[in-house]
Amino acid sequence: MDVSGADVARLAVAVGAVLPAVAARVPPAPAAALGRLGAADEPGPHPLVGRSAAVAAFRARMAPRGAQMAAGPVRVRPMPPGGTESPLLAALGELSPLVVERLLGALELAVPGLRLADVPDLAAYLGTVHTGRYAFVHTTVQSEAVTAAGMVEQLCPGVADLVGSLCGRLVTHDQVRRLLAVGPGDETSVAAGHGAAHLALAVATAAAVVGQAPLPDLVDRPAAVVGLAVGAAAMLLRAAPMPAAYEAALLDKVRAEYLLPRHTSGTVPVSGHRFALTEGEVPAGGDFDGNGLLSVVDGGVLVRTGAGHGTVRVIARVLAEPPELVDTSGWDEVVEVSWRASRGSASVVGPDGGGDPQLRLMTPPWPGDYRLRVHARGRDDPDEAEEIYELLVWAAPPAPQVVHLRTDLLGHRLRGEPEPARAPRPEAAYRWLRRGTLADAATITVVTGARVEQVLEAFGANPARPEPMREIALDLAARGSIDPWVAALDAGDAVVAVEYNGFQGASESVLVRASAHGRAASLYWSVNADRRLSFAEGGRLLAAFEPPATGDLPPTVAAALTGLDFEDVRDRNAKGLVAVQRFTGHAVTADDVARIEAAGTGFRIAPQA
Repeated sequence: MDVSGADVARLAVAVGAVLPAVAARVPPAPAAALGRLGAADEPGPHPLVGRSAAVAAFRARMAPRGAQMAAGPVRVRPMPPGGTESPLLAALGELSPLVVERLLGALELAVPGLRLADVPDLAAYLGTVHTGRYAFVHTTVQSEAVTAAGMVEQLCPGVADLVGSLCGRLVTHDQVRRLLAVGPGDETSVAAGHGAAHLALAVATAAAVVGQAPLPDLVDRPAAVVGLAVGAAAMLLRAAPMPAAYEAALLDKVRAEYLLPRHTSGTVPVSGHRFALTEGEVPAGGDFDGNGLLSVVDGGVLVRTGAGHGTVRVIARVLAEPPELVDTSGWDEVVEVSWRASRGSASVVGPDGGGDPQLRLMTPPWPGDYRLRVHARGRDDPDEAEEIYELLVWAAPPAPQVVHLRTDLLGHRLRGEPEPARAPRPEAAYRWLRRGTLADAATITVVTGARVEQVLEAFGANPARPEPMREIALDLAARGSIDPWVAALDAGDAVVAVEYNGFQGASESVLVRASAHGRAASLYWSVNADRRLSFAEGGRLLAAFEPPATGDLPPTVAAALTGLDFEDVRDRNAKGLVAVQRFTGHAVTADDVARIEAAGTGFRIAPQA
């Protein structure tokens, strides 16, 4: 806005006169939330941005039948004529409705009492005012401040831009700038002082503009002033530097709130076969010849991955004490090194950017010497096996590196060692399971010596009452039911029964009936990592357990488990299907499941007496 310097100077005097009193009316909590808008992003959702999942659920409950509502913060921002939204209203709409509403409640009674002396005539800077009749319909739940600010912009286009422009000029004016200064204190008080001062500047400015706008009585002027002011303050605070005292106050807060031990997990992007635990950006280079996995660099440690790009899963633990034992079960490589943090709060990041927010600022927020132990698996064939890393961090004096475990082929190559001969693992044939429709939870039962009809009857289903699988699934979802059902396939040498997120095939009664004229074996698994292997023959249950098995087992069951290491967490479901295959003689394939799904026929299981 082309407002004259003289008018800005007069307005600065008027605004400065009331700014401290208005700032004193702003509650500390929402003031601090506003004041943090210019701070560096912290892990997790921004405290002022609506949570999309919760809002989407709210909208689904409020919407009429058949209505479609997009996810995101609950807000409707009226567009002025021409369809271009004011940046101020956009900034207002991005804030949490609860924060806006709390600020409205704190300030709406103070606005009518503001006495701004010697305010310049701002009418010449306002746009064309729309005259005539007005009708407004509001169909959403939002703060009155947002509604009123939007109405003002529709009735008098340009008000929001004028308020934003004036605030942007006043914030640098000597008469106002000195009133925005914030002294030392704790993090909350510094952020609150920063936010309250800028909001008070915006409230006084918005009051001056709205007070001169020819608006009809239907506009709630105090609410409009607060709405425009909150939007203007958000714009100012996102661009303004934090007070000089804030960095030290924030560090004190982070250190006071940092507790050990800590445990988190997530994914991190990989580029150039590496990611890092580092206090800054991922440095180039890295020498992995010594241990085949890690390279200590300035500011952190590089980790050598098998995947050249993509993402890998990382489990991270920061310990209060050194770990008592070295856990090598289920891992291919385990290497331990020392590194020094120059300031602390290192993150797990990739060369091209950070990973999941929970992996940021993970290590203690103070400098010192630390020990890092990294466990790795899946580096040799990342396209087939999931590549996972576990990072253990604890404070410790510098010490030599230690290679606790060296078994994968990549590590041998990097260390310049001969690659060990390795027989293919039988469970590799079942890795298709991880990528299919049965990945999360299911039960697969294989039966010999029986027809499909007999197997269905053993499950308690009626072979004469088939239903489309899709209709069964939709019916159960509509009723919120987990009633059991099963699909079955004649695979030639056996019958394969599949339960999607079911578990009847793991019950003794089903297996006893199904195995009356042969053998039956089943594997059940759930999304909670529950798992059960069961074996029956000749109408008798031989064994049922969560692997690994303990105690004595019948010879036929023990033979089916030979060489399968269930202590190793990798491919446990695939190992279970290897045991089922060895016991029944039938290898369940992805084609078996595809044929079942192509047929699309399921059978409901009747409740057992």
